[in-house]
Amino acid sequence: MLDKTYRPHEVEAKIYRRWEESGAFAADPSSDASAYAIMMPPPNVTGSLHMGHALNMTLQDVLTRYHRLQGRDALWQPGTDHAGIATQMVVERALAAKGQCRLDFSREAFIDQVWAWKEESGGTIIGQLRRLGASPDWARERFTMDEGLNRAVRRVFVDLYRQGLIYKDKRLVNWDPKLDTAVSDLEVETREVKGKLWHLRYPLADDPERMITVATTRPETMLGDTAVAVHPDDPRYRELIGHEVRLPLVGRRIPIVADDHADPETGSGAVKITPAHDFNDFEVGRRHGLEMINVMDRHGCMNEAVPEAYRGLDRFEARAKVVADLEALGLVAEILDHVHSVPHGDRSGVPIEPFLTDQWYCDAKSLATAAIAAVEDGRTVFVPRQWENTYFEWMRNIQPWCISRQLWWGHQIPAWYGPDGAIFVAETEDEAREAAAAQFGEGVELVRETDVLDTWFSSALWPFSTLGWPERTPEVGRYYPGDVLITGFDIIFFWVARMMMMGLHFMGEVPFRTVYIHALVRDEHGQKMSKTKGNVIDPLEMIDRFGADALRFTLVAMAAQGRDIKLAPARVEGNRNFATKLWNAARYTEMSGCRFDPGFDPASVRLTVNRWMIGAAVRLGEAVATALESYRFNEAASALYHFTWGTLCDWYLEFTKPILAGDDAAAAAETRATTAWVMVRLLHHLHPVMPFISEELWEQIGPGDNRPLIATRWPEPDPALIDAAAAAEMDWVVRLISMVRTVRSEMNVPASAQIALLLKDATPAALGHVATHRDLILRLARLSELGPLDGPVPAGAAQAVIEDAVLVLPLAGVVDLDQERARLAKEMAKADDEIARIDRRLGNADFLAKAPEEVVAENRDRRADHVALRDKLAEALARLGDG
Repeated sequence: MLDKTYRPHEVEAKIYRRWEESGAFAADPSSDASAYAIMMPPPNVTGSLHMGHALNMTLQDVLTRYHRLQGRDALWQPGTDHAGIATQMVVERALAAKGQCRLDFSREAFIDQVWAWKEESGGTIIGQLRRLGASPDWARERFTMDEGLNRAVRRVFVDLYRQGLIYKDKRLVNWDPKLDTAVSDLEVETREVKGKLWHLRYPLADDPERMITVATTRPETMLGDTAVAVHPDDPRYRELIGHEVRLPLVGRRIPIVADDHADPETGSGAVKITPAHDFNDFEVGRRHGLEMINVMDRHGCMNEAVPEAYRGLDRFEARAKVVADLEALGLVAEILDHVHSVPHGDRSGVPIEPFLTDQWYCDAKSLATAAIAAVEDGRTVFVPRQWENTYFEWMRNIQPWCISRQLWWGHQIPAWYGPDGAIFVAETEDEAREAAAAQFGEGVELVRETDVLDTWFSSALWPFSTLGWPERTPEVGRYYPGDVLITGFDIIFFWVARMMMMGLHFMGEVPFRTVYIHALVRDEHGQKMSKTKGNVIDPLEMIDRFGADALRFTLVAMAAQGRDIKLAPARVEGNRNFATKLWNAARYTEMSGCRFDPGFDPASVRLTVNRWMIGAAVRLGEAVATALESYRFNEAASALYHFTWGTLCDWYLEFTKPILAGDDAAAAAETRATTAWVMVRLLHHLHPVMPFISEELWEQIGPGDNRPLIATRWPEPDPALIDAAAAAEMDWVVRLISMVRTVRSEMNVPASAQIALLLKDATPAALGHVATHRDLILRLARLSELGPLDGPVPAGAAQAVIEDAVLVLPLAGVVDLDQERARLAKEMAKADDEIARIDRRLGNADFLAKAPEEVVAENRDRRADHVALRDKLAEALARLGDG
């Protein structure tokens, strides 16, 4: 017997353990079944579950469980990412707490410290994913630094190097002076900073009395200027093109060059060019063959390339001194307050420095050609399709990929340097020594490259390296390419695109056929969640309070394509109530003697209400399957919710109570068998989204054959079980009762009051339905009388139209009709006032320009809600007539 209350915290751990121990999550490469594969985006080994993870992993699990039930050999490949910078920082902080630092250790000893931390504390998120109900093949869990993936990384690096697609170059990179390493664009966050805009005067070299004024937010970099640029069509400076200025404080003569980078409408129209410390200036420098002078060291301090007075100063100390010295020379024309965007390291929190340094690069442009074509010709499809434009925009303008990082934790680049600086790239040191000996004619000392690879390099190989490549394993042949990748839009550039490039280059085929891009999870007001705002919703807290199924169902129900999720704990609580509704329905059916009969034939039922319910259950399965296969997750959840709460609980179970309590034993037996059949079928359809409660109910009210629900098959759709006539009849009854309830609610009819319902202009079909279902209509609509209208419509009656009849409800004497008209009119006016207030706001250009996008969207949503309310009130008022 089912307990009175469903207790998720008691059920979930027990069921999950049973699933794992039974091998229910395992893929089988030797299976004859059709393969289905999803590669889990590997969360950082340092990470813990946040709501974005919860959404991403829930959607993957829904698809995996669905296709598993469809009989496919489903592989959901799990694993974690070594997260180079993040992990090294965690370990360095742990050492700092003990009064130690990384430099107290040799490289090897520090890496041992990181591995020790990983074994002890890493992978917390894996346990948290289990709490969410994730069902990947945990026995196949991989780590981007494990030996198999290490071998794949070395093979790819060596092959690309030998093909000329990996090389060393001196270019600008995002440099984090605190972490002492290059970082990717993804590891840079832009912050609005209240700074200054300094207008500086540079004297012409041949006419020191004439000045050209440039504007800058970073005056310390002027020590590395190698040109001033003006627009070629700017008449103010045309005569100066080709002349030189003398760089203040330094004395260096630098040219005035014509370049489109200079905007005549911005500042003075002349810009200082510092190729070694600005990405745009770097490109200008390349176009004009300018010298590139790096004026800082790795720690953001001024180096030997600057005048002695500035050497060793921190960049911000140097800024203050440069400005003071220029002011003393009368070369500061103006200083303006200036709010501008400054890139910061997302982990260190310090401003990023564009830094000219030798790094390893991958020729992404060459690799991108095939990856662009694969999406253009539909071999990989983005859902929603608009994200293909984002992909194309980046891929068609792709820059060389800086793949080296100045860290100790990560895949050390497999390159060695000879005595003369010659580079030997090989998979092993022995191979490198053989190559060096062949070149030098004898064994020589080699020094290993100290840099490691960008974390995204190893992640780019994830779809095939996790399957055992470079070996031709059975898994590689069976599960590559994957069916779908589910990820957020923010890593289309950094991960999706690179997996496409590497997969096509090394496997000759796309890594996945579909890329589903999910939206952001925001707070209930549309604001991005952040610790500083205090609006973070912790998924583990939601699971503790409401259960994993409630959180999963909420996220799936809100995962509409292309629409951000506005999440509130109340929504999760509401879906906890949905789980409770399901549990109570199952408990009611159990107490009513509804037992699953394996010999039951749904095609044999005779009662209209049962034929209707069986058809509705079949249509539910079709709707859920269609929605999931088209990645319309919210539509699947909506179908499940409305069937369970509405069709099953609100209607079918209420319709059939008299049958179960009646004297017709055959009708009662058929209804019990139908109810049990529908409940079992519903559990199948709910399982991908709400696996815990569906499995627990299956165990207690299911077929009782000792097979867990997770290991069963999705019910085969049988259109022959859909009785259109029965559906039309019962749906009409539902609409009639619903309309009466709506009118009662709108008119404030007391719940205890029984009122009359008269049918005007009713067709014979409508009268037939009323005759057949008279007792349940009277009971569920709380009516005192039900029949056709003979004569004119009584005064003070509310009217409503449904198919085949006009409903007339005499309300005189039941409610004060004049008072109701006044109340409805007052509420309509209030709604109109609110609509007008929002319209004024949305019509304000200043508001639209300054308000965050989510605030504007929230106002539009509120307007739509008030319009719907106003229309509903107008309908209610119209039903009362003029009195």
